[in-house]
Amino acid sequence: MKFGVMFANVGPFGTPELLTHLATTAEDVGFESLWTVEHVVVPKGYQAEYPYSKDGKMPGPEESPIPDPFVWLSYAAAVTKRIHLGTGVLILPQRHPFYVAKEVATLDQLSGGRVELGIGIGWLEEEFNALGIPFGERVARTEESIRAMRTLWSDGPSEFHGEHYRWSSVESNPKPVQRPAVPIHVGGHVKGAARRAARLGDGFFPARADLLPDLLEELKRECERIDRDPGEIEISTGSVPTLDEVKRLQDLGVGRFVAPPPGFDKDAISAGFTKIGDEIIAKL
Repeated sequence: MKFGVMFANVGPFGTPELLTHLATTAEDVGFESLWTVEHVVVPKGYQAEYPYSKDGKMPGPEESPIPDPFVWLSYAAAVTKRIHLGTGVLILPQRHPFYVAKEVATLDQLSGGRVELGIGIGWLEEEFNALGIPFGERVARTEESIRAMRTLWSDGPSEFHGEHYRWSSVESNPKPVQRPAVPIHVGGHVKGAARRAARLGDGFFPARADLLPDLLEELKRECERIDRDPGEIEISTGSVPTLDEVKRLQDLGVGRFVAPPPGFDKDAISAGFTKIGDEIIAKL
């Protein structure tokens, strides 16, 4: 079982001091990865329902800092040596695949091959409207973008001809250290996301562990339909960090357990991570 830190870049962890402490402490106690979230803007008074809370709102006020994931992860790469650097998740249909492919490959080069690209289709319709990107096209744009990025990461020049993205032969360099491509983890907690992970993902990252059994069944059905081994797809999810819960998820086939930061100052971070390291990571 691998262990990751989710929501790693929000709030106070956007400051250099707490970013460094969070990343290096997690690495020292045995965490394998850091996972960032993103919203380029949060429209005031949004009405779209956040799918991970009972009240339909994101945690914290609308003005809470959410640093850019790639800039944050680049800083984290510079102050660490081993820990993997993940987006959990990047809202892929809001970005052109040219830019994502370039940013991911650059970060993979600078970090020595430590990038994990978690992607999602997004839920905040008002954010899409502000960007001028059709909310109803987000599934199609996401799936096309995954295919397009893999062509850009392939050796030599590439071309792509899709409905939303198309180009003649281009060079996109540098290439990622990881070959043939950076692992792509499909986020989401609905059956469509499970099917997308089966068709296009190296991993599946449903944030809601309570829905995992049904989602894994859907993933297996889709893998059977397309003749793919579901064991090729790494499963990540988050839940309450206890030894019993981690073992339960491990028995379901989860390969990475993610937990939020255990506090918002240095002492709480150190104590919380040390506790998880001693009571959970060391016993698995």
